[in-house]
Amino acid sequence: MKHVYLIRSLRRPHHLYVGISSDVDARVADHNAGRSPHTRKYIPWELVAAVRFENDSKAAAFEQYLKSGSGRAFAKRHFW
Repeated sequence: MKHVYLIRSLRRPHHLYVGISSDVDARVADHNAGRSPHTRKYIPWELVAAVRFENDSKAAAFEQYLKSGSGRAFAKRHFW
């Protein structure tokens, strides 16, 4: 089971990140501890939304969609 999660930088709210993990709380803690080079310089982060998927391939497809142009527009309308 995977989760697609969306986080926002508290220090710089225009910096947003979409990721995938089986343990969202641990993954957000990793982001806030600076263990991800992509998010390290914008800590601290807050969890905005997490969507759980029973099917790992559907979770990966949704993550990729949210990182596409139309997916970013969808996330902006519904999550951010």
